[in-house]
Amino acid sequence: MVDNPLLVIAAGGTGGHMFPAQALAEEMLRRGWRVKLSTDPRGARYTRGFPHTVQVEVVNSGTFARGGLMAKLRVPFRILLGAISARRSMKRDRPAVVAGFGGYPAIPAMLAAGSLKLPRMIHEQNGVLGRVNKMFAPKVDLVACGTWPTTLPEGVEGVHVGNPVRRAVLEKHGSNYITPGDWPMSILAIGGSQGARILSETMPQAVALLPEAIKAQLRVVQQAREEDVAVCEAAYAQAGVRADISPFFRDIPRLMSEAQLVVSRAGASSVADISIIGRPSILVPLAIAMDDHQNANARGLAGAGGAIVIPEKDLTANSLAKCIATVLQDAEGAAKMAQAALTQSRPNATEQLANLVEELAAKGRG
Repeated sequence: MVDNPLLVIAAGGTGGHMFPAQALAEEMLRRGWRVKLSTDPRGARYTRGFPHTVQVEVVNSGTFARGGLMAKLRVPFRILLGAISARRSMKRDRPAVVAGFGGYPAIPAMLAAGSLKLPRMIHEQNGVLGRVNKMFAPKVDLVACGTWPTTLPEGVEGVHVGNPVRRAVLEKHGSNYITPGDWPMSILAIGGSQGARILSETMPQAVALLPEAIKAQLRVVQQAREEDVAVCEAAYAQAGVRADISPFFRDIPRLMSEAQLVVSRAGASSVADISIIGRPSILVPLAIAMDDHQNANARGLAGAGGAIVIPEKDLTANSLAKCIATVLQDAEGAAKMAQAALTQSRPNATEQLANLVEELAAKGRG
C-alpha cells in the first residue's frame, strides 16, 4: 500500500470546492492511488461524503474576507503555520501530485508543495478564477477548467475538462425525464449556503401566483436556511401547495432526477449536476459572487436553451412565477430544455481530470 502513488488534494471552504475534490478522490482510489485531503477545520465539515480511506489532514489557514483587523493580521501567521505542518507531512510521505481545488484552506498545502518542487495542478470550477486559484495559476504545472471559457491570467493556458461530479450524480446521468402535465409534478429549489434566503422568500410567493391547475399537481422540495424553514413551510401551506423544506437533503441527485424543473443559484457544482442529470432550470446567479462568476457559470446552459436566467436584481415573485409557468405549461418545450441541458454535460470530467493527474505524475517521475 505504501508503494502506491499518493495524491494530496488541497481544498476547502465550500461544497463547491469539495464536491469535485470528492469525485476525483473516488476515481483515484479506484485506480489504486492513495489519497489525502488537506483542509482546515472549516473545510473538514464537508468531508462526510469522502470515502473512509481518504486520510484527512487538518491544517491551519485563514481568510482575509472575514473578521476584524486583528483577525486579518493573524491570517498570514496561520497560513505559515499550516504550510510548515503540510510540508512536514509531505516530506514524511511524498506525494506524486498535489491538486488544489481552491478556497483558502488549499493555500498551505499548495505552498508546501511548491517549496518541495512537487508537481502541482489546480482545478477551477467557475468561469472566473477564484482568488486562491488565481494566485497559484501562473505557478503550477497545469490548470484544469470546469467551466468553459474560463477567464485566465495572461500567459496561462487551461485545459477544459468540465466539473467532476459525485458518483451519485453520475449514476443519474441522462435519466428519463417525465415532462410536466396533468399529473404529479415537482420543483427542486436549491440555494446554496449564501443564496438560500432570497429563494426562501421569493419561491413560495411565486408558487402562490401559479394557476390552480398547476398548484393542484405540484410538490416543492426546497433547501432553506434553518431559521427560514418554518416561515417557508407556512407560506406554502397558505398557498395550498405540498412542500418539503429542509436546510440539507442527503439525496439531491434522486430529487433532481424526479423533478420537472430545478430552480437554483448558478454555482459551478449545481450547474454541473443539472447538466449531467439533464433537467430544465431557472438560474438566479448570486449577485455578490466574486467577479460575477455565477453569470459566467450559467452562460453555457442558457446559451444552449437548457436554462432561463433571471438576474438577481430582476427576481420578483411575478418574474419567477412567469418563468415557472412557462416551463410547466409547455411539455414539449420542457423536454427540449432537458435535452439541451444534457448537451452541456461532461460525464467524463472526473476521468479526464484523473488522467491529467497520472500524466503529471509520470512527468514528475521523468
